[in-house]
Amino acid sequence: MTQEKTKPSIKEWPLDERPREKAARHGISSLSKSELLAMLIGSGTVDESAVTLMRKILASCGDSIAQLARLSFDDLCQFKGIGPAKAMTIMAACELWKRRENDSREEVLRIRSSHDLYTYFYPILCDNTIEECYVLLLNNMHRVIDHVRIGSGGLTATLVDIRLVLREALLKRATSVALCHNHPSGSLRPSAEDDKITNSLSQACKIMNIRLLDHIILTSNGYYSYVDEGRI
Repeated sequence: MTQEKTKPSIKEWPLDERPREKAARHGISSLSKSELLAMLIGSGTVDESAVTLMRKILASCGDSIAQLARLSFDDLCQFKGIGPAKAMTIMAACELWKRRENDSREEVLRIRSSHDLYTYFYPILCDNTIEECYVLLLNNMHRVIDHVRIGSGGLTATLVDIRLVLREALLKRATSVALCHNHPSGSLRPSAEDDKITNSLSQACKIMNIRLLDHIILTSNGYYSYVDEGRI
């Protein structure tokens, strides 16, 4: 008759598998990402600790919290030892990370460069698996008035109505606008359609005496700026 495995007590784990004790001794900043997440989910499985389990999950995401945040509830539950409660806990942690990034975005109240645009839109678009396009509306001091989603497409393309961009600018009395859309593929190379939209919007803005500050293409790893490339 075989004996069933029993889950070892946390006191039986090696010290490097006991994140709470490590945090108490050396401070919370001493913990790795897997150790921090292990503290949240509480326990692992019979065969491995919570830290080992989170190391495995993070390894599947390239040790990236941004990639972890893209995993769905069902994706997380595919890992042995992750049930509905732990999956929701991990998703909550990722959502807090995204909202912290969002706080940084809200500090960018004035757009001075393409990097400011990237910082503003990164929390909004970095985890999207479909293309979306936003217009940023600004006053004559380049201070942010509002941002509006103006297009949402499939996995490879989004549709942008130039008239909608101008309508939003006129309604909010914006004197400048900037366009931003994401490439879920990770490619920073503009498509022919991206070029067409940029040129059409630039011409339309000139007619309406509205300045097009920039159009950036955003991915989780960087951005492409039409202004920086001398194309606006």
